[in-house]
Amino acid sequence: MAGSPNEATPAESSLSTPPPEEPTQSDKTSSDFDIVHTYHHLLSTDPLLTMPLAAIESLIHLLSHFPPSTTSETLSLLSHHSSILKSSVKNPIALSAGTDLFQRYIVSTLQSSSSPSDEKNNNNAEDGEEMDFRAIRDHLLANGRLFAQRAKEARWVIARTARRFVRDGGTVLTAGWSRVVGAVLDAAAEEGVRFRVVYVEEKPASATENELVRRLRRKKITVAVIGPSAVAYSLGKTSIVMVGAEGVLENGGVISRMGTYQLAMLAQSAGKPLYVVAESHKFVRLYPLGQYDLPVRQTVLDFRDSDDNDGDARAEEKGNQLEDDDAVDYTPPNLITALVTEVGVHTPSAVSEELIKIWY
Repeated sequence: MAGSPNEATPAESSLSTPPPEEPTQSDKTSSDFDIVHTYHHLLSTDPLLTMPLAAIESLIHLLSHFPPSTTSETLSLLSHHSSILKSSVKNPIALSAGTDLFQRYIVSTLQSSSSPSDEKNNNNAEDGEEMDFRAIRDHLLANGRLFAQRAKEARWVIARTARRFVRDGGTVLTAGWSRVVGAVLDAAAEEGVRFRVVYVEEKPASATENELVRRLRRKKITVAVIGPSAVAYSLGKTSIVMVGAEGVLENGGVISRMGTYQLAMLAQSAGKPLYVVAESHKFVRLYPLGQYDLPVRQTVLDFRDSDDNDGDARAEEKGNQLEDDDAVDYTPPNLITALVTEVGVHTPSAVSEELIKIWY
């Protein structure tokens, strides 16, 4: 686990995106498979699909289109294309959560598919070995699709669990369009809970944010839309704060949209509980030392001594950074009351135990 004395520093963690490794023979046969295009196509065709799940489904498409013939080629193929995918985005945190978890799942599946009799017959004919691996590969793809389907269903499991935090007569404050938070509020409304919502809207509001507000109002839920500067004022009328996350870190902290950190600080100051709802496929092996130790290309503080944009160089530099609307920040675990996943409700300190269950 990252964070221990004998392991890599956060900058050297699995989230770093070095140049893709030299492709093996299986990689070369799949060179015409555009995993980046596949990933963006999946996201554009399914608005409910999360980034980690889109990454996982992209890898499943890769294996189904260009199936390798050995275990070594399978792992090399996945590693190579995962590196390509992560290096194509400015914020690889969510992608890393999906690709790393799926690769770990593949390793576990391959290990469970190997029996003692296989080890005793290492000298079998090559065609027999290839036939055995084809069966393993088919099993792998079937299980991979089942894994992705269960991950999709996690949102609704979380909604049923977290619904109990939304109580009659209460007011929920939320910010950033989170699919999981939306599912929780929908579940509460469908069960007849009478509550209000304070929604912190960025200016200008995105289409997805407007759709969330409209959807809640169609369900007869009263929604107050405020700007970020009115959060402290509004917390006095709020029962709980509920947000989503792009990544849940080893120490129980979360990476989420810019502004979540200050929202959490204000909630703690006002004595309001902060609940983070996120699927377990967003758990990521990362232990940042602070707010500025994230593997994300973004420049929030742009210090300049003039209004000049310094020509093409500054424009190119800005093009390599996250847009303001996509910027993220780190919320430390001491500001979080509880994390709700499809596995249950966790204190932030319990996240490391869940990661151990997933990875070891």
